[in-house]
Amino acid sequence: MASSSPAVLPISNPQTTAPTVGAAAQSQPPIATPAFRAFISHITDTVRNGLSHRRPWSELVDRSAFSKPESISEATLRIRKNYSYFRVNYLSCLAAVLAVSLLTNPFALITLLALLAAWLFLYLFRPSDPPLVVFGRTFTDRETLGVLILASVIVIFLTSVGSVLISALMVGSAIIFAHGAFRVPEDLFLDDQESTSTGFLSFISGSGSNAAASAVATVAARV
Repeated sequence: MASSSPAVLPISNPQTTAPTVGAAAQSQPPIATPAFRAFISHITDTVRNGLSHRRPWSELVDRSAFSKPESISEATLRIRKNYSYFRVNYLSCLAAVLAVSLLTNPFALITLLALLAAWLFLYLFRPSDPPLVVFGRTFTDRETLGVLILASVIVIFLTSVGSVLISALMVGSAIIFAHGAFRVPEDLFLDDQESTSTGFLSFISGSGSNAAASAVATVAARV
C-alpha cells in the first residue's frame, strides 16, 4: 500500500517583505515625500504669517502725505522710517515686479523653474539610494552637485535670466526708494513700529536662515 505524502504547509518569511517595503519607500517620487511636503508647508506658513503684518494699501498710496524732501538727509531719514513701517508692502511690490518681469520673459521663467526643479528633485529631495541614472550613466551625489552648480552659474550669468532678475530688482528698488523719499512719515508710524518688532523682514530672515541651514545640512550629509 502506497504511503500518502505529508501535507506541505505554506510558511511565510517576514524578512522577505522588509526589502520590498524599503524599496517601495525609496521608489516614492520626491514630490510625495514627507520632507518635500513639510518644505512646501513651511514656505506657505512663512508667506501667510508675513503677509499678516502688512499695512493698509490706502496708507501706502495716500496722495496727501507726499511731499518733496528738502535735503538728501531728510530723504534718507524718510526712507528708513517708511521702510520700517511699510516693509511688508515694499517686499510685496518687489515680488510683484519680479513676477511681472518673469511673466513677460517666458524663457527666463521656464529656465528658472527648470533649474529649481532640478535642485529639488535631483538632489535635495531625492533619496541617495538608488543613484541617479541619466542616459545610461550613473551619477554620484558629488557629480550631481557639481553639475547643478555649473548649470546654475551658466543660467544666472551666461543667459538673459541674470539680466532679467537684476533689471527687476533695480526697478523694484527704485520704486521703493522713490516712495520712501517722498512719503512723509508720521509720529504714529514710529510709535507703532517701536511696539511691533516682529515684522515681515525679521520673519523672512529667520525662515531664510532655517532654510539655508537645512539646505547646508542636506548637502553636507550627501557629500
